[in-house]
Amino acid sequence: MLFMIFGCVLQVEKLDLITAAMGHALATEGGFCTGSARVIDHQRLSSSGYVFSASLPPYLASAAITAIDVLDENPNLLTKLKNNIAVLWKGLSRIPSFTIASHPESPIVYLRLKQSTGSLKDDLQLLENIAERTLKEDSVFVAASRRSTLDKCKLPVGIRLFVSAGHEESDLHKASESLERVAAIVLGGRN
Repeated sequence: MLFMIFGCVLQVEKLDLITAAMGHALATEGGFCTGSARVIDHQRLSSSGYVFSASLPPYLASAAITAIDVLDENPNLLTKLKNNIAVLWKGLSRIPSFTIASHPESPIVYLRLKQSTGSLKDDLQLLENIAERTLKEDSVFVAASRRSTLDKCKLPVGIRLFVSAGHEESDLHKASESLERVAAIVLGGRN
């Protein structure tokens, strides 16, 4: 049996575990973990001290099943999603002040500043300013990433965009054009 993720074909028999979260893709909660009987038996016996496991409430399980049914009945949704991701990537890759830091097939597109100010706080302020202006001026909603002072891993801040099969190409062009225009104003000659 073969398994494909981000364009890589893998033999399922060579994988110890397959895990997935259902929060974003299926609009529900939780996730799953599957593997060989030997590995799953080990997980059941060894993980009770650090893994909380409970079944989903029926309405969330029903939502996940319905989402999978919709995808089965409409395979064109995934094709449209992949096309929409490519359209947005093409538009965003033209913005000189950002670098795209996410996988080319991910529906969550993450932009980072090409040139940091050297201050996490100042970088975040610039990104929040860009996010606020794109919303106010062009009705384009993007999210500036948040960081906590408690974070052990200090990841760079950025802007997240979420692509769906429901977007029209004109929506994606508008988003990339808005970000390009607003970034040029906010960041000025910082490219």
